[in-house]
Amino acid sequence: QVQLVESGGGLVQPGGSLRLSCAASGSIFRDYVMAWYRQAPGKQRERVASITPGGSSIYADSVKGRFTISRDNSKNGVYLQMNTLKPEDTAVYYCNTGGKLIGTPGPYWGQGTQVTVSS
Repeated sequence: QVQLVESGGGLVQPGGSLRLSCAASGSIFRDYVMAWYRQAPGKQRERVASITPGGSSIYADSVKGRFTISRDNSKNGVYLQMNTLKPEDTAVYYCNTGGKLIGTPGPYWGQGTQVTVSS
């Protein structure tokens, strides 16, 4: 059974930073793509960033240059450093894994962590 637990969300002012963390249980972690998705109220869930087991990453155009995804296979962790946050980044952020294609979500999801960007 794979479990993903996100943390690090909160309220931040525009221009601020947050770092999200996702802790994964189970040996599946190191073999699969890890990703962050987000869903804003009234909108579809969208992929924010993905990273392969080898460390290659891709980003949504809306976050390029501001967000950085990283992973630590020894700690079964994946992270999302978010800088220069904007109000439109407000959403519930979800950790995802279990897939092998970098642009396609896997079957496992965390419970989500709320990020609110507001003054």
